[in-house]
Amino acid sequence: MIPILQREIEKLKKHILELGAVVEERVRMAVKSIEESDAAIALEVIKGDIEIDHREVDLEEECLKILALHQPVAIDLRFIIAVLKINNDLERLGDLAVNIADRATCMDKREKNEIIDDITVMAEKAQTMLKKSLDALVNLDADLAREVCASDDEVDMIHANLFPKFEKAVFRNPERLQYFSNLIGVSRNLERIADHTTNIAEDVIYMSAGEIVRHRGEEYRTAEKKPPACNKFNT
Repeated sequence: MIPILQREIEKLKKHILELGAVVEERVRMAVKSIEESDAAIALEVIKGDIEIDHREVDLEEECLKILALHQPVAIDLRFIIAVLKINNDLERLGDLAVNIADRATCMDKREKNEIIDDITVMAEKAQTMLKKSLDALVNLDADLAREVCASDDEVDMIHANLFPKFEKAVFRNPERLQYFSNLIGVSRNLERIADHTTNIAEDVIYMSAGEIVRHRGEEYRTAEKKPPACNKFNT
């Protein structure tokens, strides 16, 4: 790799990790705003979305500039393509955090119930997935990325199991329909956060091991695979 391209690649990696850290914090704040019914925290998340949007555009422009000026090949090209895709998923994660925060601004504090308990568990799993996917990105760790992929079904299952509980809760407390509807909306956004986090993990697998694992089933994505030495990427 020529020295100039090496510097550009390292700068790109630094910027995508910075964006990941910002998004991770926004998701944490959005979840906290729901758990604590804190509209002030929710408004911080909403106002901060423009920063994520600007970072996403800047990163995309960096990637396109490198592609145009240096015409990278092999591992370098694979890295830049993966960054472009991860960049888009991180921006969507920021949007989903805003969606959750929006719900918090119109939800009054309620006593604990079965639905909010499940959402708390769901949020913890989704946030753990996000942290692991970003750790996998930092270390280009395909095995850790596979763990993230394997966790997605757990979040999906919690989300699906909430609907019967929602129906029972509304039947018993019809006057609280809006409140429970907001909780289902939060659950749906958490499920989407897990999906986009899985996308990031799949791109890390592609980046580090050269494998495209999308649409190949859970068994394939979680199978133990040792990447060939020639595919190792160090920056």
